[in-house]
Amino acid sequence: MSTIDNITYDEISIGQTATYSKTLTEDDLVLFAAVSGDVNPVHLDPEFAATTMFKERIGHGAWTGSIISAALALELPGPGTIYLGQSLSFRAPVKVGDTVTINLEVTEKKDGKNFVTLNTVAVNQDGTTVAKGSAEVIAPTEKLSLAKPELPPIKIG
Repeated sequence: MSTIDNITYDEISIGQTATYSKTLTEDDLVLFAAVSGDVNPVHLDPEFAATTMFKERIGHGAWTGSIISAALALELPGPGTIYLGQSLSFRAPVKVGDTVTINLEVTEKKDGKNFVTLNTVAVNQDGTTVAKGSAEVIAPTEKLSLAKPELPPIKIG
């Protein structure tokens, strides 16, 4: 079984980086629509999406934001992180089959409160920036190494 480890506030340094990647699957798109309630036809209806500027269905912008959350929770700082906020601007669409890589870089630390600010840049497999912004977190102070939970199989339909 694999583990997930954190990086404590004291171990974090300005300029430190981490990455996390995920591919948007058809199941991800449908499940995100179901969980969020966002059933905008540009995400779910191929005929409608073909009439838009994108010419095909696109992923939810908030899906990309959720991948940033996963990067913070699993990579930097990792387990025990408290996600305080995110500024995020969307630059290009994410389509089914695209692999989004989140690049995190520590830009600021605030001693006393254990606040950390990170630049967040999401790029697709072609290197196109699909979203960027910054995140604020409270970094953990205690070292953790935990068994990585496995998601149960999810049946759609």
